[in-house]
Amino acid sequence: MPITYDAVKALSANLYDWSLRAVPADTKDGLRRALETETQDGARKVLRMMLGSAQKAEQEDRFVCSDAGVPVYHVTIGSAARLDGDIKAAISDGFDELVARISPPLLKHVTNPLTNERGYKGRGMPLVTWDVASGADWVEILCQPKALGSGRWAALETFSFPTLAEIEAYVMKVVLQAGSQHCPPVIIGVGIGGSFDVAARIASKATMRPIGSVNDEPVLAAMEERLLRALNATGFGPMGTGGDTTALAVHVDYAAGHGYTPVAVCFNCWINRRTRARLHADGSVERFE
Repeated sequence: MPITYDAVKALSANLYDWSLRAVPADTKDGLRRALETETQDGARKVLRMMLGSAQKAEQEDRFVCSDAGVPVYHVTIGSAARLDGDIKAAISDGFDELVARISPPLLKHVTNPLTNERGYKGRGMPLVTWDVASGADWVEILCQPKALGSGRWAALETFSFPTLAEIEAYVMKVVLQAGSQHCPPVIIGVGIGGSFDVAARIASKATMRPIGSVNDEPVLAAMEERLLRALNATGFGPMGTGGDTTALAVHVDYAAGHGYTPVAVCFNCWINRRTRARLHADGSVERFE
């Protein structure tokens, strides 16, 4: 069976809706582990409030945060998938449908950068990146809404043949500049190498990795451990109240490049919003998170 316009439209709308009403399971586990190790009373109180907010949002089917951000999708199309209809249009139309029906209503966060006018429509919106999975007969859609906390403090700089120490120093520079304005404890993605756009894509994708997973590249696994220790030693703590928990995870990946090496750093706030599902050739929907 082909994967249809209607199926993509419905799933993309639902993924955005679902992402606003729950905190991913791995993130709640990370908050619980942080609560066990946090030494500051004020920070422990904030972590308990976060876990309570996550639980209440699920129980009462309400938004975890009023800043619903803007719709960001990462779509992977199986090379063996049969498509029926314009799936790019389906994602846009799904967002329009969601805006019309969702309760509570979404705030007008889609902003024209030239005029600062706000609404629900805009050039290039929803924001979608595309990939291909060789041999697969499904379409996978991951929704990761970007709000102020998770989007404002991302940064990228290009170096010439940097050492690992220089890369780590740059990551720390970006983190220190952000302070606690990205709603910690955060998940941090770092992309190294490739080209300007590829490094940013790698960093963004790195934030999607499950918290607690171990990098299969030993050099990067060691870098992640060093950076996480250093980040949590900054003392910003949950929501900037002070403490040992500024980050829940640091995830790093890389691509080969020319020798000039872009390094991108991005963040997800403590809610770490993401939902992911696959549309299979038989018409079934397999939800992952």
